[in-house]
Amino acid sequence: MRSTECGISVIPHSVLRIRNMLEKNTLSLGLLIGLLLPLVAFAIFYGLYELLETIGAVSDVGFRPKFRERTCGILAIAMNAFALNFYSKRKYHNTVRGLVILTTVWVVVWLVVFGKHVL
Repeated sequence: MRSTECGISVIPHSVLRIRNMLEKNTLSLGLLIGLLLPLVAFAIFYGLYELLETIGAVSDVGFRPKFRERTCGILAIAMNAFALNFYSKRKYHNTVRGLVILTTVWVVVWLVVFGKHVL
């Protein structure tokens, strides 16, 4: 943020555009967030796990196959709960519908891919 001479903060135009884009009640926004948020979260969690393994803080030894991928995947899917809470508090029902649709799809995909490793 930039400041004016009198100490008042001025929000950059690009930040306002992103904020306005995310404050809409549309099914397509919910689908987009429901798709991208878990993908980005998975990459972050997986990278964090790799970093922790590199420094010796965690290990896959003694766990079932695909433990890292399963854990990062389910945590990434769970990140949609924060978006669901945010948009349901604002009563953006169409955005929430999109998030619920994609969250359900992600859960089904997780069960198909990792169900045999869990059961």
